[in-house]
Amino acid sequence: MGGIPIKKTWVLGTRGSDLALAQARWVSDRIIKRHEGVKVETVVVKTRGDFMQDVSLAKIGGKGVFVKEIEEALLRGEIDFAVHSMKDVPVEIPEGLEIAVLPEREDPRDVLVSREKQKIEELRKGARIGTGSLRRASQLRNLLPDIEIVPLRGNLETRLRKIDTEDLDGVVVAAAGIRRMGWVHRVSQFIPVEVMLPSIGQGALGIEIRQDDKDLRRALSFLSHETTEIEVAAERAFLGRLGGGCQLPVAAFGKRIGNDLLLRAMAGSIDGFVLIRDEMKGAVDDITSLGVELAERILSRGGQALLDQVYSRS
Repeated sequence: MGGIPIKKTWVLGTRGSDLALAQARWVSDRIIKRHEGVKVETVVVKTRGDFMQDVSLAKIGGKGVFVKEIEEALLRGEIDFAVHSMKDVPVEIPEGLEIAVLPEREDPRDVLVSREKQKIEELRKGARIGTGSLRRASQLRNLLPDIEIVPLRGNLETRLRKIDTEDLDGVVVAAAGIRRMGWVHRVSQFIPVEVMLPSIGQGALGIEIRQDDKDLRRALSFLSHETTEIEVAAERAFLGRLGGGCQLPVAAFGKRIGNDLLLRAMAGSIDGFVLIRDEMKGAVDDITSLGVELAERILSRGGQALLDQVYSRS
């Protein structure tokens, strides 16, 4: 094993949701298979986002509420590493920690799960669609101005169940979660990225460790996927220039094409009336500049005014 690993048991920290546990199992299974004799112990860490499921993410501090307590446990040494959905990870990583590995990305798209297996274009006028995402809601309202958005939080299974319990026509969720749970048969439509741009980092997992844990970084390096790292880095550079929060509907999706990267992005108003889309292509060795420049273009085309409106109300 070339001196890897030194420890025989690693402690993995994760949220307790059905999807988070499935993602943790996916990672731990591969570590155990790769490193003979190693055990991975999974510890569930309750986050603020898990406790406050009746409040929108924007009101309780954004997506970072799903990772803060886990990162604190990592800094205290209670866990050795953490597995996050990259769409939940803030741009700023706490000092002493790093996202060391991004495995190959799952399907980055959103999906519609509808009562009658209808596609978006087939939904009735005034259809009730559930989502807890400002990004999804804004793009849905732009596509279907008469749609009724019903706010949703909770486990993936809970959200799908609300189609019946809340009398919804459907819900929009991430394709990656559906695939990881083995529920593709429940999907009515995989929504093309040209129709609905994904969240920054959607479909990608990030493995976070302490920066000084060089042995663990080496042991986990086999899971690293270069293209995913490049695409997500460009998306996060875009988000970083916009401020990194979730008070405004924003999206970005990078697609590597050989030595180039095509980056699509958008910023919009919550009501969907304003939707600013743009895209750029650049070299994969200059992805940070690409993300920042695309953000600057969107800000100059009305994105800054949208941000100013949001922060003037907060």
